[in-house]
Amino acid sequence: MKIKCLIIVIIFISLLTSCTQSSTKLDSKKSKVSPTPLVEIDKLEPNTQTIYDENSPLTKLDVYSDTWNATDSLGRKLPTFNEVGDVKKDKFVGLFFWTWHITPYINSMPQNINDISTQFPEEKNNFNFEGWGKDTANFWNEPLFGYYTTTDKYVLRKQAELLANAGVDVILFDTTNGSFTWKPAYTVLMEVFTEARAQGVKTPKIAFVLNLSPNKDTNVALKELYNDIYKPGKHNDLWFYWDGKPLIMAYPDILSNTDSVEKEIKDFFTFRPGQGSYNTEPTQNDQWGWLGIYPQKKFGVNNGKIEQMTVGVAQNWNGGLTAMNGDKVFGRSYSNKNGYDTRPEAKYYGINFQEQWDYAISQDPEFIFITGWNEWTAGRYEKLGGVKNAMFDTFNDEYSRDIEPTKGDLKDNYYYQMVSNIRRFKGVRQEPVATTSKTINVLNNSEQWLDVLPEFKNYEGSIPQRKFQGYGKIKYTNDTGRNDVISSKVSYDKDNIYFMVQTAADLSPKTDPGWMRLYIDTPVPTDKNWEGFEYVINRINPEDKAVLEVSDGGWKWSELGKVDYSVEGKVLQIAIPLKMLGLNAEAVDINFKWSDNMQEEGNLMDFYVNGEAAPGGRYTFHYTNVVSKAAVTTTSFNSNIVILIGSISLLTIVRAKKYYVNLNLSGKM
Repeated sequence: MKIKCLIIVIIFISLLTSCTQSSTKLDSKKSKVSPTPLVEIDKLEPNTQTIYDENSPLTKLDVYSDTWNATDSLGRKLPTFNEVGDVKKDKFVGLFFWTWHITPYINSMPQNINDISTQFPEEKNNFNFEGWGKDTANFWNEPLFGYYTTTDKYVLRKQAELLANAGVDVILFDTTNGSFTWKPAYTVLMEVFTEARAQGVKTPKIAFVLNLSPNKDTNVALKELYNDIYKPGKHNDLWFYWDGKPLIMAYPDILSNTDSVEKEIKDFFTFRPGQGSYNTEPTQNDQWGWLGIYPQKKFGVNNGKIEQMTVGVAQNWNGGLTAMNGDKVFGRSYSNKNGYDTRPEAKYYGINFQEQWDYAISQDPEFIFITGWNEWTAGRYEKLGGVKNAMFDTFNDEYSRDIEPTKGDLKDNYYYQMVSNIRRFKGVRQEPVATTSKTINVLNNSEQWLDVLPEFKNYEGSIPQRKFQGYGKIKYTNDTGRNDVISSKVSYDKDNIYFMVQTAADLSPKTDPGWMRLYIDTPVPTDKNWEGFEYVINRINPEDKAVLEVSDGGWKWSELGKVDYSVEGKVLQIAIPLKMLGLNAEAVDINFKWSDNMQEEGNLMDFYVNGEAAPGGRYTFHYTNVVSKAAVTTTSFNSNIVILIGSISLLTIVRAKKYYVNLNLSGKM
């Protein structure tokens, strides 16, 4: 019996090895983005993008962000493969993105409307209240990266990583006002995104949303965009395709078939005219929406298949279009089912947002358009839409529709809510399998790690420097980026768990403040933790030994013991006795992250802004040797199908990530 099982395993491994190359090629045909076109664009099938080259940075430096874990400040955890399943075919997410944070608007001093409206709620509709100021930029709250401009490369790089990690396929620029295209902003953004993609960041692609009705401004903007970007082929790896052509949300009606340039433009794009109304059915079948009230309308319905739907955080609506500081507005805490949730803490939970997500996912469209990312500001009018002192599109925490993290109360809750629902809509990959146990001598060189898998990758270049002016000429500087983490590994044996981290350049001196901290979250039940982490190493700078501390609750730590470590060039290695973490070799299951040069002790939001965090923000790497019993695994090779049934641990079958990640396993891990 043992011999027969061994033969089955050998055959199975052989098939895995043989089909890896063909599996990679099959997957690449389904890929939607790539920095290196391998085929001519006009020969692509509908809705496919340029194809990943297996040697491109986007393939070789894949960080597997869809397998990362995170828990937001409300205790909500990101769903995993076991909850949302494998990646679904032909599912796309677009996000409304504002590039208008440039001259002339940035000349005004910013003010925080949420703070003012909280302090003086009775002045909400008093246009003459002195507290509103004059000639100011009215922000509903302060963005996490400050009152930035959309030509700030530091911010754009941070946004590129946040949106790539979230799984956003395309950002759609708001150019719906007049003929403004905000060229200085989109030019810098494309440069930053292109650089980021060369370093493995799967940034979203780009598209534009023009006027929501056909008019002469659309004609002007179309010609400007076509002549500046599309005709010369600038950054064409960033173009988002739909039905085999670059997507643009605009009305082609304003283009003439007799004018050669206009006909050229008309033939170049896939047009999806924008439907401006929140509550009416599309007036033509090729329209797409950008925002709507629940239940959202369905766009491009053909034989029961829905092409596009919208999901919004909030809507400036109360039975009709209104200003966000009007009465009974559909804010973040409103739902069609339960009306207005008046609890003070209701704004944190994204009730409106979630209701729209649930409905859109249940209808299974091909494309979901999310509003929005970074609008932040609104004009202030004496009276508009029947509302005095009208701030039409944004007002405060409750009556605004941005997802981008803020310095205010909402923090990053809406970001992770978006990530969670994108995973529900699109699915995720299974996380890479850990190799079997291996003893590491942390005092030896790092070559002993070569056969240890998985490798937890992080983006190189994720510590940009900042020296730029924001709104009101506020100066922003940040030079805290120091040790650029690019790779990490974990191993274990019967006594210890081992960590290795590698940086892009030699590590700075271990005496530096906030030097190379390792945070660990174990499954051992406890209510004493800091943001989910029970343990930290190197909060106290190491000397002959590194210090392992345990949380007493929040950012209060007690020394648990000292552990071995070594530093050699770019590599730091640490060994921790399993029993110190309450673990055993049969069940090593942890979340972990690295941090360097934290500036605000105990403030997790610092991970976004200062120094290095790998992975960024609240994300954590997940390492486990706990594998469920294999159920049924089907692998196709040529015309043969081999089915392996039994209780064989995949740890003994699959020794390399390159085999594992190309499988579509039917058994849960």
